[in-house]
Amino acid sequence: MKCLYFLASTLSTSEEVSNDLQAVGIKDFYVHVVSQDESGLKQRHVHSSNYLETRDIFRDGLIGGAIGLAVGLLGVGLLVYLRPFGDDVNVPTYVYAILATVATLFGAWEGGLTGIANENKKLARFHDEIASGKYLILVYVRKRLEDQVRAMMQAKHPEAALVGIDSHYINPFFSVQKITSPSA
Repeated sequence: MKCLYFLASTLSTSEEVSNDLQAVGIKDFYVHVVSQDESGLKQRHVHSSNYLETRDIFRDGLIGGAIGLAVGLLGVGLLVYLRPFGDDVNVPTYVYAILATVATLFGAWEGGLTGIANENKKLARFHDEIASGKYLILVYVRKRLEDQVRAMMQAKHPEAALVGIDSHYINPFFSVQKITSPSA
């Protein structure tokens, strides 16, 4: 599944795009609009984006979990090497596994909290357009429907420019392929 990024200047264009995409076979669940005008989207029954799309919760949570795992393994390694409780105390292995797991989960939690405060890195390059009142339409499309969606958008909505393609939106570490011309 790919994510196609279209940039529209008006709410009515976003609504028309959403309706026309349904006619092509894209369910409403797979069309999300990122905008400053959340109330306008709600009034027109257009799906707005969610926190997983607009915030970096998932990406920063994974990074925090990786840092937590590294810190947990370092801490366990230091405990094994330094033996702060003496040589007579025999600590079971599962205790070390629990300590590393707790550190990993804490890191993921902290990373997720950090991600709530950060804009999604994939949407950061569209920040100025969204802040100026434009509408970024995210269309999640299966490969078999991609050509049909692109043709429909070119024919019915040339004002909504294709500005990016993401091979898979879920992977937070890949960047969006930038489209330099609207006809691409």
